[in-house]
Amino acid sequence: MENKVLVSLVVAPSVEDALADWLLECEDVKGFSSLRINGHGASTHSMTLAEQVAGRRAQVLFQIAMEREEAVRLMEGVKRDFAGSGVHFWLAPLLDAGHLE
Repeated sequence: MENKVLVSLVVAPSVEDALADWLLECEDVKGFSSLRINGHGASTHSMTLAEQVAGRRAQVLFQIAMEREEAVRLMEGVKRDFAGSGVHFWLAPLLDAGHLE
């Protein structure tokens, strides 16, 4: 399990469909989860007035568990194909993962 990572990608709702379609086309991606989240933070310069008043921004989180080498290739593609779209990302090591039958 030491070579597995969890890739997390946070995008604006306007990017959700494009990223989902893109991930579905990636050979290294066997599956992924997505969920709507609220982003909170001190960086209000890019928020609309309504988001500033609410104190949050609607976003979508994608998560993919995969081998580290696959994740590196995936992130190269994300950086290339989604440059300028405001994708926020992180990779974290997985201690354990699997399916219970």
